[in-house]
Amino acid sequence: MEYRTLGSTGTVVSAQCLGTMTFGKESSEEVSHAQLDRFVEAGGNFIDTADVYSAGVSEQIIGRWLAARPGVRDQLVIATKGRFPMGAGPNDAGLTRTHLSRALDASLRRLGIETVDLYQAHAWDPLTPIEETLGFFDDAVRAGKIRYPGVSNFLGWQLQKAALLTRFRGLAPIVTLQPQYNLLVRDIEFELVDVCRNEGIGILPWSPLAGGWLSGKYSRDHTPSGATRLGEDPKRGMEAYAPRNAQERTWQVIDALRQVADGRGVSPAQAALAWVADRPAVSSVILGARTVEQLDDNLAAAGLHLSDKETAVLSEASSPIVADYPYGAPGIHQRSRVLHPAG
Repeated sequence: MEYRTLGSTGTVVSAQCLGTMTFGKESSEEVSHAQLDRFVEAGGNFIDTADVYSAGVSEQIIGRWLAARPGVRDQLVIATKGRFPMGAGPNDAGLTRTHLSRALDASLRRLGIETVDLYQAHAWDPLTPIEETLGFFDDAVRAGKIRYPGVSNFLGWQLQKAALLTRFRGLAPIVTLQPQYNLLVRDIEFELVDVCRNEGIGILPWSPLAGGWLSGKYSRDHTPSGATRLGEDPKRGMEAYAPRNAQERTWQVIDALRQVADGRGVSPAQAALAWVADRPAVSSVILGARTVEQLDDNLAAAGLHLSDKETAVLSEASSPIVADYPYGAPGIHQRSRVLHPAG
């Protein structure tokens, strides 16, 4: 396992983070505990969850695992998130002080810990001024309830606004962004990556395998079946089979991925994880496994680095499809400037 700093902080995290969205839903408590044990055995020290995962059950599972292993908590960096509804009341959601103060306390109780290392706004809240949310984060840091604030699923202008407000108001800075990022979904490269690099914010990609698409287990024009996420529900969320199957770019990426993986003697999943792990500003890649066997395959990507040629093959095959302006070639040309030597 390799290690990196969490954004611009001095806190060290494993380059792979164990995501726990499957805990309590797709993974039983026994399987979830086995995943946690295997992850720590492999040198992982970074765990990510959220209050909304299985309606709090994911945090409870982690809490019971921690309680049964005295001393382990001090070796880990634990992240959780708040924002989405945890009840039916009008104040049971959002990034308000009212909701987040209750949500954070509830997460601490479920996890059985005194401090969350990284507490993240799970998404932007259009009803709450971001100043209120950032003020809550700062107070929670000062109170010792969280060590660092982070955000997830923000747009470029939202992240930049938050970063500037913390700087000029002297508040605890945003240290991480958790966005969807993989070979099939590279939209964060248009603006968010630049914001992160300029502001020293670490990127924590979620869905690095695009919901299983980059594992190589799906075939063109054959609707999945069996014990896989799409096999059980082909219309599942953003990774639904039909829309992605209809895009030629999907199979262009998968073909290139198989080519690189075969050339290195690794699985497609491992090659895909290696590609995203070495992208600019990435602090740690969030793994999401249903079984210990899936986790083992993902963990085998730890320390794997693709060559410049292999990276170029994947980057070219997965180039996002964009209009000419402002993100296409004409827009890039207008934003560029080369300093030429004097006469």
